[in-house]
Amino acid sequence: MRVFRKGRKRNMASEGKGAASASQEGASLTVKEAISYPKDLQKLIAFHGHLCPGLLIGYRATLLGLKRLKVKAAQDEELISIVENKSCSVDAVQFLASCTFGKGNLFYRPYGKQVFTFARRPSGEAVRVALRAEAEEDLPAGRAARRRKFTARLLSAKDTDLFKARGLTIILPSPAQVFPSLPCQACKEPVMETAARMAHGKLLCQSCFEARTSED
Repeated sequence: MRVFRKGRKRNMASEGKGAASASQEGASLTVKEAISYPKDLQKLIAFHGHLCPGLLIGYRATLLGLKRLKVKAAQDEELISIVENKSCSVDAVQFLASCTFGKGNLFYRPYGKQVFTFARRPSGEAVRVALRAEAEEDLPAGRAARRRKFTARLLSAKDTDLFKARGLTIILPSPAQVFPSLPCQACKEPVMETAARMAHGKLLCQSCFEARTSED
């Protein structure tokens, strides 16, 4: 469990390079505050573009999930993640766990919950990390004050105060597959075979299919 406090003295001179640009997050974060953060958080902020509660939820949840599962960031598809939202928090999963849509080991479920499941292939051994409702209790009503208080809480609270984490075994999603591309018979652009559609006897990409069928 990592706990970060702004007043904590750390030798972060070498880690603080680029922190000024990484800390432009609309909640008046200062450079002094930014360089007090761990190097992985500084890099994550730079990757995402700003610091916000959503990013910190993903940051803390991913670190907890990797720790509980006793794994490091994925090299290939040996680690997968299932996320139940598409908010800022998912950038932390992609950056810290190396679970990405491009690599085929990040799976999105449109459930609208700050829940993150990390699992090993091929065993299906997994850890499910869910944000507690209590994590957002007793925050100020004003947007700016609420954001800053929640940010501070996400930086300093214990893992157990923020999340529920439990081990389980899951049925793994299918591994990523590469399918051939076929030319769309309207725009001539290549489209993955499994994404092609048929209309009026022609094989079409999705955008041409929608354009043709809207004219019917």
